[in-house]
Order: sequence, then structure tokens, then C-alpha cells
Amino acid sequence: MAKAKTAKAAYRCSECGWQTSKWVGRCGECQTWGTITEGASATPARVVTAGPVSAPARPIGQVDVRSAQTRPTGLDELDRVLGGGIVPGAVVLLAGEPGIGKSTLLLEVAALASTQSGVPEPRGPEEPEKQDKPGKPEERRVLYVTGEESTEQVRLRADRVGAITDDLYLAAESELSAILGHIDTVEPGLLVVDSIQTIGTSEVDGAPGGVTQIREVAANLIRVAKERGITVVLVGHVTKEGAIAGPRLLEHLVDVVLYFEGDRHSRLRMIRAVKNRYGPTDELGCFDLSEVGIVGLPDPSGLFLTRRDEAVPGTCVTVTLEGRRPLVAEVQSLVAKSHLPAPRRATSGLDTSRVAMVLAVLAQRCKISMHEQDVYVSTVGGVRLTETSVDLALALAVAGASVEQALSTSLIALGEVGLAGEVRVVPGVQRRLAEAARLGFKHAVVPRGSLELADGSPLKRADPQLTSYEGMKVMEVDSLAQALQVSFTAP
Repeated sequence: MAKAKTAKAAYRCSECGWQTSKWVGRCGECQTWGTITEGASATPARVVTAGPVSAPARPIGQVDVRSAQTRPTGLDELDRVLGGGIVPGAVVLLAGEPGIGKSTLLLEVAALASTQSGVPEPRGPEEPEKQDKPGKPEERRVLYVTGEESTEQVRLRADRVGAITDDLYLAAESELSAILGHIDTVEPGLLVVDSIQTIGTSEVDGAPGGVTQIREVAANLIRVAKERGITVVLVGHVTKEGAIAGPRLLEHLVDVVLYFEGDRHSRLRMIRAVKNRYGPTDELGCFDLSEVGIVGLPDPSGLFLTRRDEAVPGTCVTVTLEGRRPLVAEVQSLVAKSHLPAPRRATSGLDTSRVAMVLAVLAQRCKISMHEQDVYVSTVGGVRLTETSVDLALALAVAGASVEQALSTSLIALGEVGLAGEVRVVPGVQRRLAEAARLGFKHAVVPRGSLELADGSPLKRADPQLTSYEGMKVMEVDSLAQALQVSFTAP
């Protein structure tokens, strides 16, 4: 007698929704590992009829934008990245490695926001909009919900950083329904949830931090934020690859995605936006994290330089653009005799593959071979330089360390190095040179054609023979070999 066939369970990718009849380790659609989970089989699409609308459609010119204006948080560097401040009803996701200082930053923001007159006044679920007026002192409430620590632990940190205010409310909860109850009671204008991976709900299966739980918790918090005009900041964990843990859908649902990064052994912290519906995504905020809290750094260039009176072989200064902000940074290199069959190539703060490419170009195009030497390359101050404009400074630093010859302490180098040995133009050269001149540098090596306007016409220079700009002597080069020649002969 034939056995009755049972319906096979379907497996679905939590990232893109791809389905398969059996479990596999890698999604066949988005090629993501470990996202295939067992779920219900696909059902045919249902026909949905028209229903009542929440609000009638209006011409776009008649939409009132006053309720969506930014309010400053009190931390200028964060406001720079957000595009001016927080927006009522916006949901911000802040991600970073463990111990990098996310909780300290948000506690500082919560304390400052609770003392600002521009914190949005919350509205009830039945009120579509509030008038555009500053929040009253009794209405500037901020609710900080922690799911990882106790309230006593957070209070100790608040005492240390001076984040004690009357309008900052603190709660330790890990259940979504309890958080919604706190929102009804406190009626905050700003809600901080630290972190979303520790919050769960009994309405769906799974442990807190799972894909289903994160999706459900985030959807409910986003709904409350939009209905009541509450700004919500969610803290997110990251995986060992540096991506935000949880479903990719979380990044699509929120309005702003911020990454908080920095070297664990350095006080410098940087925050950048990879998604921002209310502002630019090319801004960078710099902070100084200390025992007494976190403060913004409006001029962080001095942190990435080593102040010395005498020139040292193997060092070169460059100017990188982090968003629209020029940062002067120093590249250091050390070349030593190797006693290993395969010489070492160690990097810190620079792209390893980019360093290997520059070493190959030096060996092939400039006849500076280091196949028997160990090469160590690093940056100063814990800054990470990923821009291609650092190539020329990297090449000059390695070449100087190889021949034991020092560059001038007043010289900077900008340019991308190609495989043919050419030096290519990089964007924003005028802005970079202006920043270097402000810090007192006198000489610059740049690719030829950098001192031209967008229409191709040259800039007005004080002396065409000296090719000066912003009070600096600028030397334009075509190739890496020419850059080596003019750099090591500069005064």
C-alpha cells in the first residue's frame, strides 16, 4: 500500500525571501551564508480590496514640513552627521563594535537633548501633528531603555560623565510590551533603546536577537515613532565582519543608519552615516572619548600628526577627505632586513591590498625592490585611511624608509598611484591644500592638472613660475618616479 505523501516544509532566506524545498547553507539568490530558516510554504497572493485611508492625498506643495524640521541634540559633531539634528518621528540605528562607546555617546546625547528647548514635543496616537513650537520644560522628556545593564549600572556611568538631568528617565526592560507601557507613561520626545538585540516580545516565537524577534520589535517601535512623532534611537550589534547583526530588512526600515567606529586603544571615535533620509551621507563626526565622557572634536587634524623638530625617514603627511571634511594625517613606514623566506607585510590603518599594490609599483616602475625586506606601514592616532589619495604619501614614506632618506617636515603629498606608475588627480585638491596651509605646511606634491577649475581653466596663482597656491609651493608631477625625484630634493 502506497504511503501518503506529506507536504515538504519550505525554507526561506531571511534576507531576500528566496525559498527552497530543502535546507542549504547559502542563499541561492543573495549568496548570503546562514540566512536559510525553516518557514511556511509560499501562499498565492490574495486580492486586496480598497479600504478607508488614514488621510486624504494632498498636492505636495501643501504638505506642512514644519513638524519634520531638525532639532539640535546639543552635540555638534553628531548634529553634523545627522544633517542638523534629530527629526520628530525619525528612527536612527547606531551600530558599532562592543566596548567602542555607543552607550556612553547615547547617554550623553540623552542628557543634552533633555536640556534643549528644541526637543520635539510628543503627541498622542490620535493627534496627527503638533504645532511647531519649542517643547516646554516639563515636556522635554527623554526615555533611555537599557536591556543589557541594570539601572544602577547606567546611573554610575551617568554620574561619571555628568549626565544627570530631571527630564532624563531610565528603565531596564527586555520586553517590548513593557517598553510601550513606559512610553505611554513618560510620553518622551526622544527614546533610546540599548540595544534592539536584547529586546523581545512574547507575541512571536524565538529568542531575543533572532531574525523574527528583531523584525517584530523594530516594526512596533517604528510604528510608535511615526504615530506619536517620537525620535527613536536603536543601538545595534555588529558581526565579526563588521555588518549589523540581524536581518538586512532592519536597515531598510529605519531612516538613518550610523556607524560608530574607532581604535579600542585610542581615544578617537568617529561616527559616519551610511544612510540618511534627512541629510547627507558624506559627513564625518569626530569625538574624544575619555573617563569623564565624550566630547566633539571640531578640528581633529592635530591628532593624526607627530610633532617633531627633525625629519625622520619613512614618514610622509597627506590630507584625506572624510566626507566633506579634510583631515591631515601622517603615514609611517619601516623597512628592515628580513630573515624569513617570506618577508612580512604588516599594516595598521591602511588597506593591505592597496599597500601591496604600491609596493609592486615601486619595485617595477621605480626599481625600489623590497622582496628581501620586512615592510611595516601604519598611521598615527588610530585613524583609518581608505581613500586612494593616500597612495602617493604611502609610496614616498616606504621609499624614504628603504633608502634611509627623510622628507621635509613641511611637505605633504596627494595623489592616486596607478599600475603604470602614473599619478592621478584626486577630488577636492583645493580644499586639501587649504587645510594643509592652515596647519603651516609649505610644500605640496600633487598630480598634474590638480590646480584647475571644473571648466579646465587654471586657478589664479601668485607666481606662475613657483606654482604657488594658498601660500604653498605646489609641485605638480606626472609619474611616481618624478614625484620621488622632486620630493626628496625639496627644501
